[in-house]
Amino acid sequence: MQTREVDATAVQALLAAAVAAPSIHNTQPWRFGLDPDSRSILVRVDRRRQLPTTDPQLRAQYLSVGAAVFNLRVAAEHLGWHPVVRLRPAGEDPDVLATVRLTGTAVPGQPSLRALHAAIERRHTSRMPFTGRPVPDSIVSEMTGSARAEGARLDVPDIMATRRLLRLTAAAESRNTVHSARAAEARTWITAPGADAAYGIPLTSLGPQDASGRIPVRDFIGALPAPHLPALRFERHAQVALLWTTEDRRHDWLRAGQALERVLLTTTAHGVRTSILHQAMEWPDLREAMAGSRRRCHPQVLIRFGYGPEGARTPRASADSVLEPLTGRETDAT
Repeated sequence: MQTREVDATAVQALLAAAVAAPSIHNTQPWRFGLDPDSRSILVRVDRRRQLPTTDPQLRAQYLSVGAAVFNLRVAAEHLGWHPVVRLRPAGEDPDVLATVRLTGTAVPGQPSLRALHAAIERRHTSRMPFTGRPVPDSIVSEMTGSARAEGARLDVPDIMATRRLLRLTAAAESRNTVHSARAAEARTWITAPGADAAYGIPLTSLGPQDASGRIPVRDFIGALPAPHLPALRFERHAQVALLWTTEDRRHDWLRAGQALERVLLTTTAHGVRTSILHQAMEWPDLREAMAGSRRRCHPQVLIRFGYGPEGARTPRASADSVLEPLTGRETDAT
């Protein structure tokens, strides 16, 4: 079978999918390079888009980049390629976190990711109340299978365990609110209505607080004199899923990011909404407590999921603006 050319149209489609990935505070901490000789997309971390107070170890940044890598894989299969991924490949550029080589040879028996392609554009974080209608077990099973396929684990706890995880998340949210440096850092990524910004979260995309106090929604603006939505009552019994890995190295963070996006796209394909509760992961003691009694469990993110309104769109950088020219001997990385 003839292999498709990696032309400008294909590159645009690949990068448009990549930048649609979720990232902490919509920082979009990635850049891309194209190596036409090896037919590879080089995925770099963008050091200008760090959160030094909230994410000093860069774990959340690596999760974000991993999510972009997964979207590249989905788009590549949609365009007819079989993507071969190498994480943190050896090379002279330490900022290259992954390479995605576009080959024409599919692996026999390997499930295709093409069915998830339409969900990339439809996936948005929903910070609104959900209905409380339970997500069927069959969909939950697909979610857990999606995480496992990427080398991670996804646990959907019972009501009592869910309440414990939400209490830990609420404790983290309380700490963030009174930590002036963290609060200020988060506010720098909130954009005013009408602002022509390709990064950050528009003020109009923020959700309300839970009037009952059961769901710890992140408060980005705090006591600032900015419009706040009236508090609403969220679902009485939240459904959450804890994504975790058995190791906690940078490779594992990149794999967890791919697992996260695969889970999010799977839920989106079924009409299920999601929001990310990351607050507890930003405090080492609370992150450790999220693991509970599990051994070799390193929590990466807590996902709230259910049925409800679609989340608001957030801006994205253009494909052209994140594509960098190939320099040096980066082909060694592939």
